[in-house]
Amino acid sequence: MPRKVTRREFIGSAGATTAIAGASRVSAAPNRPNVLFILADDLGYGDLSCYGRPDYKTPVLDGLAAQGIRFTDNYAAAPVCTPTRCAYITGRYPQRLPVGLEEPLKPTSPDLGLPPDHPTIASLLKGNGYATSLVGKWHLGWKPEFGPNRHGFDEFFGILSGAGDYFTHRGDAPGSKPGAPAPDLWENLTPIERTGYLTDLLSDKAVEIVGRQHTKPFFLSLQYNAPHSPWEGPEDAAIGHTEHGPGPMTEGGSPKIYAAMMKSMDAGIGRVLKALERAKLDRDTLVIFTSDNGGERYSYNWPFSF
Repeated sequence: MPRKVTRREFIGSAGATTAIAGASRVSAAPNRPNVLFILADDLGYGDLSCYGRPDYKTPVLDGLAAQGIRFTDNYAAAPVCTPTRCAYITGRYPQRLPVGLEEPLKPTSPDLGLPPDHPTIASLLKGNGYATSLVGKWHLGWKPEFGPNRHGFDEFFGILSGAGDYFTHRGDAPGSKPGAPAPDLWENLTPIERTGYLTDLLSDKAVEIVGRQHTKPFFLSLQYNAPHSPWEGPEDAAIGHTEHGPGPMTEGGSPKIYAAMMKSMDAGIGRVLKALERAKLDRDTLVIFTSDNGGERYSYNWPFSF
């Protein structure tokens, strides 16, 4: 007479069969997803209209939240920029590295940064066949050995400092003096000059990267410096708000200016998402939005299996 199979044995056998079938499906998957990671800077939990902000609308991000998955109970690794970015890039508690103890990293510490050759999300994805790009704010060290290109990003376009003027693209980089910020816009290891509102320049670059011909999956980390100070909306160039460098966050600004900064970022994200649609990549791309020190986290587009 055949031996009766116990409930425990049956469940174990079924689980093993499911695991094997799942592994087969994963190995047979023809493509890996692209990843578009969007990081806002100092965005508060209630600064999107879908979270109740009453004085302006963020329709693109509201739409992303509505059609995707909302993660509403999350915690940043620290309340300031450098350690939270250290946690994101390395996947470790920031206090495990000296740069992660800087709150935040300042120009007076030019010899401190993310250690060369430390594994990062970009280096690991690059090692697994991804094209990797960082567009936006870094704030994990100024020297080349501390920069994005040394940490797994094939290309970098943005600022290295903690804050930059939205029009002059100057920031508190090493060598700058109080009241005299230094140029801080980079393309890889080369300082560059561009004309335009920084949020728009970052969005333009992201659109350009998405629109390329891609022979491999891509990881694009779009790290806006908005809505971090200095408080400058896209129309402020016309009234002369372009000569000051990043100052204390308690100086200047208004709800109107903040709204303009937020709406500019929201519109820029919309252009990047439209670029994904034009390239017919929107169903093959995982899109994640979060803030470095805030609380909003959304993701959408899950048409693939892992």
